[in-house]
Amino acid sequence: MDISTLDILFACSAALLAGFVDAIVGGGGLVQVPALFIIFPEFKVPQIIGTNRFASFMGTSVAAYQYAQKVEIPWKVILATGVGAGLASYGGALLSSQISEAILKPIVLVLMAGIAIYTFIKKDLGLEENFKVPITQISIYGFIIGCCTGFYNGFVGPGTGSLLVFGFVSIVGFGFLKGSAIAKFVNVIADVSSLIFFISGGFVVFKVAFPMMFCNMIGSYAGSKLAILKGNGFVRQFFLVVIAALILRFAYDVFIK
Repeated sequence: MDISTLDILFACSAALLAGFVDAIVGGGGLVQVPALFIIFPEFKVPQIIGTNRFASFMGTSVAAYQYAQKVEIPWKVILATGVGAGLASYGGALLSSQISEAILKPIVLVLMAGIAIYTFIKKDLGLEENFKVPITQISIYGFIIGCCTGFYNGFVGPGTGSLLVFGFVSIVGFGFLKGSAIAKFVNVIADVSSLIFFISGGFVVFKVAFPMMFCNMIGSYAGSKLAILKGNGFVRQFFLVVIAALILRFAYDVFIK
């Protein structure tokens, strides 16, 4: 496969930006996946997904590590959420092979719009921890949130990390910063699990994936550092920007594509 140095540089630039965005509140796939489709039109879809996943999982790990240094991490919640996400993601992927995404995407578009409106109106949402469920039941709610977002990830995909953040902030009552930290660890679990399939199937183009991975790590380091420095208010604002991008993406798919 003939891959030019210039194409790799473009892909690395996208990976740098994707890592930065994803480390703050999720949504890096909105940058990295379309970029790979544009730069490498000769790649098959599994190669795009596998290369993207390999390039991003270490960046997500870097962000998770940075959050763990400054934010108290609820490991039981992460484990419960990861189990729920892993189980439901398989079910979502299975269902996606039988039902067209065209049925679900209009529903997701309305859901995203509702999330954006709710977050914008609720000015104090996620600025401080304000638990809305009994502390002893947070892991149970984490499992449920993991199941919902995992199913979505398996069926549709884009914005799963952002939905995880929103679930922990709006349903459980974590601040945006801790919600983002939890989402990073859950994403690492899901990414590593799926990479076993992509690597064993030969779907990762390592000549592109390795340099992208290093750039994604740099972006993730910068993004997580900025999020920790600026706090919940900044992450909330960034969340609204990412959700707006998701709305535009799904609106394009529903009304134009």
